[in-house]
Amino acid sequence: MSRILIVDDSAFARRRLESIFKGLGHEIVGLAENGSRALELYQSLHPDLVTLDHLMAGKSGEQVLKEIIEFDPDARVVVISGSGDHAIAERVIEAGAKEFVAKFNTQQDFGKVLERVINA
Repeated sequence: MSRILIVDDSAFARRRLESIFKGLGHEIVGLAENGSRALELYQSLHPDLVTLDHLMAGKSGEQVLKEIIEFDPDARVVVISGSGDHAIAERVIEAGAKEFVAKFNTQQDFGKVLERVINA
């Protein structure tokens, strides 16, 4: 079981991801609605994994990713996006994300991604 921080500016997406990850046996240690809150929670909670929405108001997911990696180069961050844009995927992986996945994946798909990242 991993301790997960979910970051998404959509309350619906946060609840959906929380339900999926709990259903897979993981513990949700925090829910953040924006980048600033995500950084605060990451620094205080030290989760095993962060799921990070790519497109958020205020601080973008890419900016938050860079700040998390600057704080903790070993952070495990999965960037989630409603877009399958390969250029975005390349940028976030280059910036330190472990995976880039579509927001509309199934529980089984998310489970496979989490296993790859956690066991890497």
